[in-house]
Amino acid sequence: MLLSCYVFPHQSARVLELHLLSSPSFLHHGDTHVMDNTDIHCVPNTLMIVGLASMGINYFASRICQDALDPGRFPRWKTFLKPYFGCSVFFTTLMLISVILSYAMKGSLETSLKIGLKNGIRFYKDTDTPGRCFQKQTIDHLQMEFQCCGNNDYKDWFEVQWISNRYLDFSSKEVKDCIKSNVDGRYLVDGVPFSCCNPSSPRPCIQYKITNNTAHYNYDHQTEELNIFIRGCREALVNYYMGLMNTIGAVVLSVFLLQSSVLASVRLLQTSMEAVAGQENVEIETEGYLLEKGVKETFMEYVDPVLKLLLLNQVTPPEAKPEAGATGTTTTTS
Repeated sequence: MLLSCYVFPHQSARVLELHLLSSPSFLHHGDTHVMDNTDIHCVPNTLMIVGLASMGINYFASRICQDALDPGRFPRWKTFLKPYFGCSVFFTTLMLISVILSYAMKGSLETSLKIGLKNGIRFYKDTDTPGRCFQKQTIDHLQMEFQCCGNNDYKDWFEVQWISNRYLDFSSKEVKDCIKSNVDGRYLVDGVPFSCCNPSSPRPCIQYKITNNTAHYNYDHQTEELNIFIRGCREALVNYYMGLMNTIGAVVLSVFLLQSSVLASVRLLQTSMEAVAGQENVEIETEGYLLEKGVKETFMEYVDPVLKLLLLNQVTPPEAKPEAGATGTTTTTS
């Protein structure tokens, strides 16, 4: 049991270091420019908090195990152990919940990316608008890094004006005809930004007039493999996030099992050492246990002090004072 107290905290700490390094990369790619909301960040944020708390839990577990070798030093932990186990169980349970959420939030992640990418493509041209000036740079980096194009696919760029009016020559007949061809008065073209071009293609990138076979020599967009990225960015990002979640989930689940065994070992060590207290022979055999009472009684034993503390912090309204003249004297007659 002492061996497990020494080995498991150090193993858990190493695994948690790896996990903490992975979580910021999740947050980096989960930029608010391509996400509709930041609620999805609750999973990596929770994992980072739990990871830091777990290193503290394992640190104190190793200290407790070291002092358990000396019966004279162990009693100083007596008042600390109860809140320690309460906090440890809370964060360990939160760790398990985080693992479950990392798999359960795939639908929310996909919806958030769908709306966020749609808005990102729509505001791609607004490089002069405050708050959107880096939108183009973000989308271009995203498409090149993940080798994707558009939200669902490259055709999403056909439905928005992604070229700013400041770069359009409105005296050109081609520009005028293109703007007049749709009721919204937007400059819509069957083209994509340069970041959609596939550098692996041997042919120079065809990013304009993609659907016009006569505009390019020896070209058929329906049968020929296009030299732009075909996969949509939503699919690419969901695959990336879920792969990251699967990796982190497996790591955190392993840490959860290790940390649970550490807490069980420390609890058995605590109860067995309490039986030695006051004994002349400290080398006698004692039995440890996990729960002295039932699960419900043990839970209430930890919750009641917290509830009492919350009740003490509540401000009780002052009692209403009786109005002057409202009370009178009564006389009795015999």
